[in-house]
Amino acid sequence: MKIENAVALVTGANRGIGLAFANELLARGARKVYAAARDPAAITQRGVHALRLDVNKAEEVAAAAALASDVTLVINNAGIAQPGGFLAADSEDVARRIFETNFFGILRISKAFAPILKSHGGGGFLNVLSVASWVSGGGLAAYSASKSAAWSLTNALRAELAEQATHVLALHMGYVDTDLTRGFDVPKSSPEAIVKRALDGLEAGLDEVLADELTEQVKHGLTAARPSYLPQQA
Repeated sequence: MKIENAVALVTGANRGIGLAFANELLARGARKVYAAARDPAAITQRGVHALRLDVNKAEEVAAAAALASDVTLVINNAGIAQPGGFLAADSEDVARRIFETNFFGILRISKAFAPILKSHGGGGFLNVLSVASWVSGGGLAAYSASKSAAWSLTNALRAELAEQATHVLALHMGYVDTDLTRGFDVPKSSPEAIVKRALDGLEAGLDEVLADELTEQVKHGLTAARPSYLPQQA
């Protein structure tokens, strides 16, 4: 689908990748951009329509859908993470909290906005996922599991929404220079670079965008005899 003249909704748009999406959508000629956040006062960029939206609250999702009934593109960007493994004492509580946002948040938004996209000819969803959809080292166990589940959800939505001509794109990437990864001393992509590749892929009609070299390597390794992210035998 084309960005020019689109009406877009970006969740988690007050910082990081969400903020970069809002700015790039405007730069590419989107007619309107709804920048959604739990606290709309946190939305400071010019040219967007600030929208209160906590994806964990069904009433706020319904209110957003009623207000933004002209949307043709939804970018499911809101997400959270917390370090820790599954054997940690609080792992069940952490996993439930992370899944609530990273999986059920996408599901709530998708159910609310799919009829709106249909009414405008199909439109599209762009779901911000991760290389962690395919690999987990244990340090971000619940986050990785939630992204795996969100990847499965994205693929299922693509099949379910094909009949109404709604494009569903999965965006995967490694570490991005945002608040979420501030404590990780690893190479990081800029949010702007990731967003440009994502929107290029959307306009090209792709189902999946692998937005950096690490993600391309990991995805390639999934089809190898022994995936590259596993220890290699001597």
